[in-house]
Amino acid sequence: MFSHGGFVPLLIKRIHEWAKTDQRRYTLGFFAMGNTCSNLGIPPAKGPHPVGCTDFMMDHTEKGSFFRLYYPCQESEKAEKPDWVPCREYFNGLADFMKINRSLSERIFNYLFGSFKIPAYMDAPFRCNGKCPVVIFSHGLGAFRTLYSAICAELASQGFIVASVEHRDQSASATYYFREKTEEWIYYRALQHGESEFPLRNKQVKQRADECILALDKLAEINSGTPMQNVLQTQFDWTTLENSMDMCRIAVMGHSFGGATVIEALCKEVKFKCGIALDAWMHPLDDEIFPRVKQPIFFINSEKFQWAGNISRMKKLDSAVIQRKMITIRGTVHQSFPDFTFLTGNWIGKLMKLKGEIDPELAIDLSNKASLAFLQRHLGLERNFNQWDPLIDGEDTNLIQGTNVTVLQSAI
Repeated sequence: MFSHGGFVPLLIKRIHEWAKTDQRRYTLGFFAMGNTCSNLGIPPAKGPHPVGCTDFMMDHTEKGSFFRLYYPCQESEKAEKPDWVPCREYFNGLADFMKINRSLSERIFNYLFGSFKIPAYMDAPFRCNGKCPVVIFSHGLGAFRTLYSAICAELASQGFIVASVEHRDQSASATYYFREKTEEWIYYRALQHGESEFPLRNKQVKQRADECILALDKLAEINSGTPMQNVLQTQFDWTTLENSMDMCRIAVMGHSFGGATVIEALCKEVKFKCGIALDAWMHPLDDEIFPRVKQPIFFINSEKFQWAGNISRMKKLDSAVIQRKMITIRGTVHQSFPDFTFLTGNWIGKLMKLKGEIDPELAIDLSNKASLAFLQRHLGLERNFNQWDPLIDGEDTNLIQGTNVTVLQSAI
């Protein structure tokens, strides 16, 4: 999730050091000003359907599937919007990921982000006319299942069922499973001193793709009416999803490390008809898989994150017969895709590289509309998303067709 180079962890460390001093109340006061100078919050979805969400956890081992499900729902006065960060252990995981003290950073994170809600109703009854296409979403490095709710909720509001997987490969900042009735937490696994990054990330991206496929398999069982035991025992009635999904219209989507997971999953599972990679980090992938990927792919990149070596690996997927598209959103940074970009004031967001020069809601709106147009085209949907077809080719003043990065042909 976080860009390589460590600026955000460095900044949080500085906040952490400041907060240990007598100046902490003034420092946190400045952060409060940065976070209250405007109406902060994750933007509501724009589609015609209200959005519900629920969590599914399979069996009592770390090999099982765990995901947040977003879906079109009935409006309900009783349903409440869940916390954006589900519990304190995720703050601890973020602290571990950033290599800072847990106890104080928990207070900082809770102060900055603890009051925000997901733009969806928890366990609201499912409701949709007709069968819903399916998207499996893969989070970035150091993230977890709830941090891309603006994207997932928008897709659900447009009639998709979206499973946002929480990966258990030690790339999430935190996740958990139940061993009998006890929570077992899995935290981010940092590189050891002198350890090469590729072997670890390559092993992880393979597991991540398998977890996306397992989530899809669970949805297929739910759709077929197979009785499912949800370890989390939520209030959601899973039987209402029987025959609700169009299992011939399935896509995979992800950000950063999740973008690499998209490529790996497409290679492993032909049920995924297309993939959307948001600012993909291509390092974890084996070169040998590129010619084996046969589905259409859409790369949606930020302006500030990409570099020639990464783009050259994306271009190895270029094809004369399979549609491979790439656009770049002007004024964006790597964190323009997760929800963090909506939850900090302007100066704090830019200081922490959570915001770019473009308005974050405009950026995510362009990304979502382009994604919907691509999904309609390659899943054969009969919707009105084709009104945004020009965005796929970068036809907007805030878009660049292809990339802003210069790549030598010899590097491809």
